Formats: sequence, structure tokens, C-alpha cells
Amino acid sequence: MQPASYHLENTWSPDGGPNGRLTFTLVNLSDAPLTDFRLVYTSLTRVIDPKACDNAVFLRRNANFHEFTPPAGLSLVSGESWTFSVSGLNRTAKHCTDGAKSAYLTLSDGSHVSVSVSDLLLEGRVSAPPPVLLPEGKLDLPFAIQPWPATIDAWPGEGFPVVLYPVKGTDGSSLKAVATAQALFHRLFPANHAPFSLIAAPQGRRLRFVERPALAREAYELTFSADEIALAYSADAGRLYGLTTLAQLLDGTRREPGKFRFPVAGTISDQPRYGWRGCHLDVSRQFHPKENVKRLIDILAWLKLNIFHWHLTDDEAWRLEIKAYPQLTSTGVLRGPDEPLLPQLGNGAEPVDGFYSHADVREIVAHALALGVEVVPEIDIPGHSTAALVALPDLADGQEAPESYHSVQGYPNNALNPAVEPTYEFLGKVFDEMVELFPSDYIHIGGDEVANGSWLASPQARKLMEREGISGTFALQSYFLKRVKTMLTARGRKLAGWNEVAHGGGVSTEGTLLMAWEKPEVGIELAREGYDVVMTPGQAYYLDMVQAEAWQEPGASWAGTVPPAHTYAYEAEGEFPEELKDRMKGVQACIWQENFLSRDYFNRLVFPRLPAIAEAAWTPKAGKDWERFAAIVRLSPAL
Repeated sequence: MQPASYHLENTWSPDGGPNGRLTFTLVNLSDAPLTDFRLVYTSLTRVIDPKACDNAVFLRRNANFHEFTPPAGLSLVSGESWTFSVSGLNRTAKHCTDGAKSAYLTLSDGSHVSVSVSDLLLEGRVSAPPPVLLPEGKLDLPFAIQPWPATIDAWPGEGFPVVLYPVKGTDGSSLKAVATAQALFHRLFPANHAPFSLIAAPQGRRLRFVERPALAREAYELTFSADEIALAYSADAGRLYGLTTLAQLLDGTRREPGKFRFPVAGTISDQPRYGWRGCHLDVSRQFHPKENVKRLIDILAWLKLNIFHWHLTDDEAWRLEIKAYPQLTSTGVLRGPDEPLLPQLGNGAEPVDGFYSHADVREIVAHALALGVEVVPEIDIPGHSTAALVALPDLADGQEAPESYHSVQGYPNNALNPAVEPTYEFLGKVFDEMVELFPSDYIHIGGDEVANGSWLASPQARKLMEREGISGTFALQSYFLKRVKTMLTARGRKLAGWNEVAHGGGVSTEGTLLMAWEKPEVGIELAREGYDVVMTPGQAYYLDMVQAEAWQEPGASWAGTVPPAHTYAYEAEGEFPEELKDRMKGVQACIWQENFLSRDYFNRLVFPRLPAIAEAAWTPKAGKDWERFAAIVRLSPAL
């Protein structure tokens, strides 16, 4: 790959404004002079005061998109540079990913040229090596199981079987379960020795399946002896989890025989701590192809997580094909300099798109179902709807003043208007297609981060408030979400949403599941109001958060610094009163992708914190051990 002809350096310094100053230097590395151009960069550290700009003219901003032009007459010959600075920032920069994520030039003929971008430098911060986030760990029992089982009373042998194989006469469904576990292992570890065989093998060990109806659906029990292993279960889920544990044990022993061993006797009795053990993935900010999504689901199954929460729409793109509205996945996914949606968060001169067809969704849902993973889809409404409104502009109140409100991410007028009646026809058709694609009882409707002040400049919204006797943004949101819940109920689905669904009067608590993300205390408040709750606080379970204070650590920092040890130690039940604990249905990791510009960034931020959350979801509090976890987690697969 040839180096870019233009390069952008960026530095943050603490002086120059309440949140410091960003200084940019554009270097012309081409052979020709550069004149009459505009510079665009994308950054989560946004300019909110257009006048606080030195040696450049601020032209426009849309969320994270910023456009500038140099002083009149500026010409850069090869090797020369242009430096300008901006203050009036929305926040203080703290980490290397707080600067420009992408950039391009628009030339005088209207063409666009990519600009390479360096990581942000932070003035006054020492570029020390990143801290060690994961200790070597230590083991009391040399077994490679993750998440750690509820009860283990087994002891290690000196050797290990080559493979495990079903005893003669094993029923067909158990043989299929072995094949499923084997295929999962092959996909995750294609170069490793397979743990199972469907036929008897020399130096192997027999595996006997025992159906035991008294066990819970996701429970299993393993009994080890020198000649045979018995796997007891009552349902497909428990059987597959037992096979996964056996695969982990054998794989760990084979990969690190001096550290891990295989049980020769004793029992493992296991079942999950929580029923909802989830992982969320935002594919709106950064698109993941179908095979990536399937691999993530494989990893969830390996970690005994049972919910894949698929965040399919946001301001940046609408990723789910809706045949009734093809514009959503043509206009509503295309970002680029001359496209309906402007570049955001890592996009440059080249247009980007990407969506999931009905066929893609069916394939992914079937893949997950075979592994005991439920796919819960999310379309984020009424806020976070820029892509939908760009694709379907008739859903806006045409008399509403432009830029009458902005979301916390900086998007103007980005929420579906509760007073525009065609909105409900639109959502009805969307839900009709979703219930055909997703068998989950739940459809997640977002409901988060509607800016206070939304719709108040809309004549239609003002008429609606007068007619309904309500006032304010959140009363309008409650009106909207109550209608949405009625629509879902009519289609046999339950409503899931973020904790702000409860604002302004909320919705009926019956058949509603809310996710507490803003802070842990919110979960207790929701439970007091009668909602079922999944705990996913940013301060522990948001995997886009930075893991250390060091400036070169990638990630967001609004919820603080979240090292793996903190994620592991966090107890989601927290201060839940005893009488409210039955309202807490489980825990969930959230993968928001503003900072995930590469697979390396993804893996650095998600692992080992995703396995840490998996253990918190499965293992009883008394059974958790950070040193043991650290010793085992290095065996975990990555994306």
C-alpha cells in the first residue's frame, strides 16, 4: 500500500479553553502544491464553539464530522504544513483515541482525497508503557474451565484421553449435540486437536449421556472415572454446556499440560447464577460482516452466555433490511462525503455501507439457536434515528425548526416525532418483518438518550400535548413508547429497552425488561418501580471504556476507567434489597463501537473483560477468584 499523500497530526493541550485545545498540522507529502481545499476530520472530541478557531475557518459540524477551510490564499508546496487550533471543545481529551479518527481533503474540483491520521498526542502526559492489566494468576485446581462451575469436587489425573466419544447406543439427539460441540470447537480453534469423536477411539474415554429430569434446563452434572465420563442433563442447553466444559478441560490440558490437567475422578455439578447472560453488539457505528457476527456468537456459546443483543440501528446507520422500506438500507446506510449521511467515526473519503439481509438474519439466528443463544434485536427509537429520518424524511414534522435540539452525540433533530402519525404505520411494518425474522420473546426498542427539548419546536407535537394534556419531551416519549408497547403486545412480543424507557411516566411494567446502564443505582430504582432489570452499568460492563489511565489506552472514559479486575469483581446485585432481587434477571456486556476502528482494538477492549462478565453471570459470588480467572482466561478465543 502506498503511503497517503497527506498526513494529519493532532495534539491536545490543557490551555486555550475550559476543555483545552486541539492543534492540527496537515502535511503535504504529495509532489504538487495544495491550494483551495477543505479539510474534514471525525472526532468524538467535538467543537461546540465555532468561533474558537485559530488560523482556520470553521465551516460546519454534524455530530463527529468537522469541516474547516484554511486562510484565504494558503498554498502548501511539497513538504510544507498548515497548523491550526480549535478550542471550545465539548470535553477534555484523556486518551489517544480522543483525537481525529479519520480525515480527508475536498479539492477545488470537488474530489475527495484520503488523509492519514496519527494517534492523538496529549501535551504534558508521559508516554509510559501500558500497565499490566492481567496477572499471571494461580490455580488451586488445575482445570481449564471458564466460567468456573457452581460446584466442583474432582481431582486431576496424570494423563488425559486423546478424545471423548459417546458410548455405543447413544441416542441421536446426543450424537448431534456432540457434533455441534465439535463444530463449535473447530470454528474457534481450527488448529487445535479436536476434543470429541463420534466413534470409539484408541486411548479415548467413553462419554455416557444420562437424562435426569430433576435438573434445571441449563444445569448439567459430570461424573468422572478412569474409564468413563457421565454427563447428566435435562434439556439441550445443559447437555451442550456440559460438552463445552469437557472441551475446555481437554483443550487446556493439551495446550498447557504443565499447568492444566484433566479430571480422573469426582464430579462437577453446574448451573448458571442468572437466567439472562448477555452480550450486546453495536453494528451501526462500525459494520461487522455476517461471519464476524457468527464468530462472536460462537464465543458467547463457548463462555456459556445465552443472549446476543443485536443493536441494529442508530444515528449512523440502519443495518436491518426492511422490505417495506428499501430506503432504510440504501439511503440509510450510506456514509460518505457526497452521500446522504456524512462520514462519522473513522470514515474518510471512500463511501461505506453495509446491512443484513433477511437471509443473513435467518442464517445468524439459526446459527445462534443451534448453540443455545437467543438473538434479541434492537431498533433504537425514538432517539438515535438520524439514519431512519434521512431515509424517510416524511416522518419528520416539516414545520419543526431545523436544529431545534441536539442529541448528546451532537445530532440535530434525531428523534422520531410522536406526533407524526405515519411513524406508527412505519414501525408497524418494521415490527411485522422483525417478528418473522426473530423468534425471541423480546424486541428491544432503545428508548435512550432522547434530548430534553426534543419536539418542543414541532407544531404537531404541541398540538398532541394540548390534546393529551401532557407537557414536555419525556411525557411525549412515554406517550410514544406506550403506543409502541401496545404494537409489540399485539404481535406477541415483549418490550425491552434502556433505562430511560421509565422516564416521563414510562410504560406498563408487565412484560417489560429494562437495562440499567447509566449507573448501578438506576437498576434498584427501576426494580422499585416494578420493572424487571438487566444490569449493564457503563462503570463495569461497557467494553468500550478505557482499561487504564495511560494516555495510549484506547477507549471512551465517560464512565471512568474500567480495568479487567474491576469488571470481574463488580457485583451487579450490589445493594439490591432482598425483596427486589427477583427483579434482577441477569447481567450483560455492551460493546459500543465508536472507538473500534480495527479488529485489534476490538480484541484489546473486549477481552478479557467479556469472559469476566461471563463468569459473573454464571459463577456464584463465593466461587469467583480473580487469580484463578487470570490464569485460565488466556485460553479464551478472540474475534
